Amino acid sequence: MGGTTTFLAMSYIIFVQPGVLSLAGMNFQAVLTATCLSAAVATLLMGLVANYPVALAPGMGENFFFVYTLCGAVPLGFGLTWQQALAAVLLAGLFFAALTLTGLRAHIVNSIPNSLKCSIAAGIGLFITFIGLQFGGLVAPSPGTLVRLGNLRQSAVLVSVLGVLLMLVLLGFGVRGAMLIGILATTVLAALFGLVHYQGIFSAQLHLEPTFWKFDLRGLLSVSPARFGAAIFVLFYLALFDTVGTLVGVGQQAGLLRDGKLPRVDRALFSDAVGTTVGAALGTSTIACYIESAAGVSDGARTGLASVVTGLLLAASLFFSPLAAMIGGGVKVGPAVLYPTLAPALIVVGSMMLKTLRELKWDDPTEYLPAFLVLVGIPLTFSVANGIAFGLISYAVGKLATGRWRECPTLTYIFAALFVVQFLIL
Repeated sequence: MGGTTTFLAMSYIIFVQPGVLSLAGMNFQAVLTATCLSAAVATLLMGLVANYPVALAPGMGENFFFVYTLCGAVPLGFGLTWQQALAAVLLAGLFFAALTLTGLRAHIVNSIPNSLKCSIAAGIGLFITFIGLQFGGLVAPSPGTLVRLGNLRQSAVLVSVLGVLLMLVLLGFGVRGAMLIGILATTVLAALFGLVHYQGIFSAQLHLEPTFWKFDLRGLLSVSPARFGAAIFVLFYLALFDTVGTLVGVGQQAGLLRDGKLPRVDRALFSDAVGTTVGAALGTSTIACYIESAAGVSDGARTGLASVVTGLLLAASLFFSPLAAMIGGGVKVGPAVLYPTLAPALIVVGSMMLKTLRELKWDDPTEYLPAFLVLVGIPLTFSVANGIAFGLISYAVGKLATGRWRECPTLTYIFAALFVVQFLIL
């Protein structure tokens, strides 16, 4: 029951991930197949090797970093092709695995200030929400103010609004699988408006060739060392906090912590490292632990058996590609392409990620101001990397200037200096 509940809570990624990565030019069907396979492999490993009730899949936030920052145009992005971006994910996955085996990964996590950890998650949440608002047509480009309110009389925009309200009600009543039910109900509503068209539900044809083993290591190594290093670092940084934060949160809820620590945490970290590496080879972005696993824990999940069930259901999802194509496909509205069936889920997921802000020390400017710069820097520069850089640099300067330099870990100073060098070189 716990494994099934976790699957229902996280299954929106099956529809969202192909729609997001297709914006970088990747094949929708191939990304769908890669997403289901890599998520199934990583989740099964988590259950069988680490014995934890935690599911894994391509991370929300990492996928937008992949599209808008790694594949985004210079100067806001790194200007990589999606093949080079997959190579960066592959190298990051191998790097994760190596650090996990040496035990350094947990040490690096502990060296980053808690205020920045909170704000990174929340900043990515705002970023995802802003993308969702654009996908739904709720905000539109404007020459004078950059963005403006969208045309609420358009049917696609109206469907997006109704989808958000429906998910709000479902979540308010604590309905299991509220996200999935909301996506499916929004799709039905979009069909009634003639925005999407039935393409079937099941298919035995698996499409993987367009993205399988298409990473371009040679092309990635040809970019400037600063861009190369920054890309790997930020991929590592995002996955680091996503996975460890989720493991601690879900582990605490499930009563798995022993003296404040998770036993077998190295095995759990190794599972997501393998998942990321496999995902890059198949054709999808970074794999991370899913906080939606908490829904399964609330239904009784306590061991890896739940993850085995979730992994098998993720594998079975491979055969629902026609349904995913109908839900995740875009709708041409004038010059823009909108995604009214996906937009509500992105807006809601983004809102959920803001809850970490309650842990900030709001009476200490050297803590909350760097966190604020991360929070606004990520969505306003359209770059997760830039937002993190703003926070690390300002945190280091604030602690040094106020004579509280001992409160800032050495690794934070090192990361801040690296970002300064990056800004000077790029």
